Amino acid sequence: MVGFFNALSACLVLLMIMSVGYFMGAAGWMTAKEKKFVSKYIVNIAVPCNCIVGLLNNLDRDSLFQAGAMVLAGVVSVLACMLLSAGLALLLRLPQARWGVFVAMAGFSNTLFIGIPVCTQLFGEASMPYIMLYYISHTTFMQSVGVILVERAGTRVGEKSGLRGFLKDIFSKPPILSVLFSILLLLLKLRPPETLMRFASYISGSVSPLALIYCGFIVYEVGLKNLKPMPGLPAMLVMRLVVAPVVCLTCCSLMGMEGLALQVFVVESALPVVSQITVMAGAYGADEEYAATGSCLSILGSLITIPILMLILSS
Repeated sequence: MVGFFNALSACLVLLMIMSVGYFMGAAGWMTAKEKKFVSKYIVNIAVPCNCIVGLLNNLDRDSLFQAGAMVLAGVVSVLACMLLSAGLALLLRLPQARWGVFVAMAGFSNTLFIGIPVCTQLFGEASMPYIMLYYISHTTFMQSVGVILVERAGTRVGEKSGLRGFLKDIFSKPPILSVLFSILLLLLKLRPPETLMRFASYISGSVSPLALIYCGFIVYEVGLKNLKPMPGLPAMLVMRLVVAPVVCLTCCSLMGMEGLALQVFVVESALPVVSQITVMAGAYGADEEYAATGSCLSILGSLITIPILMLILSS
């Protein structure tokens, strides 16, 4: 029960911080322009600093040998969720403009904007290495299969960049580069000067509140009165918030994961829809309203499911 009440308390704190973003939007203090700035700052500056601090302060060279198996467990669980989501979409017979969006929403979780604040609230800064390992597993599919799914659901043709473009996109992302840089330093048993580490620590502290403010503004943009269960969305929510963590728990347990690493992976898999899907749906001409509504409903729904999940994990 302690885990449940801790999770409930953490979710209430997260909801309060999200409400700041909602009311900033309602007051006109935050618009699409500020939203774009916050997103770029978090992904390109704050999260990389967070990765460096989290990995270098919580991992050592010996523990890196376990990382490969963890990444593989994450890959298997994400792939399994994606295949189940595709089968569910076929059974629901969704229209083309929603089919790919549904699979992407049900298959991929918000590992950064929601994942970092949720896991650090629940498990502390020691969870950061495992968050980033899951992020590597997750983003490989998100930036390849996820983009293709949403693109094919749309009316506008995206740019076909092939394998070379995909690899360039993956390895040009600051969070991934910061993870690789940190791993290299761990292998070489090196550490940046303490002045740089303190700088990175200060910047990384802004990730959680700004990410939640960003999500709160998204809820405001969609509008609470516009949140309605469109066809397929209830099934998507069950898949995203209930089935996905069960699949992840099964895959990780079979591969021998346990303790904090297992708990972080399961919670990361049970998070709301990744916010990038709404952006991609608008860019490719898919059903943007469907994606935005599903994203907001999953954010609100996770405030109920995460405490229950923590009760199960702590039992």
